[in-house]
Amino acid sequence: MSEEKHHEPTIAPSIDTHNSLETEASDKEKENGDTTEVTRLYLDRTPED
Repeated sequence: MSEEKHHEPTIAPSIDTHNSLETEASDKEKENGDTTEVTRLYLDRTPED
């Protein structure tokens, strides 16, 4: 049986939209399953909302 790696959850360093979460995973990271799916939610509000 292979050992499972245990990683503690981490928090993105900031709410800056141009950060490392936008970096595409390398082929090696993809092969190792060392990737995270990122979903962006944009809330579009008008001043009346």
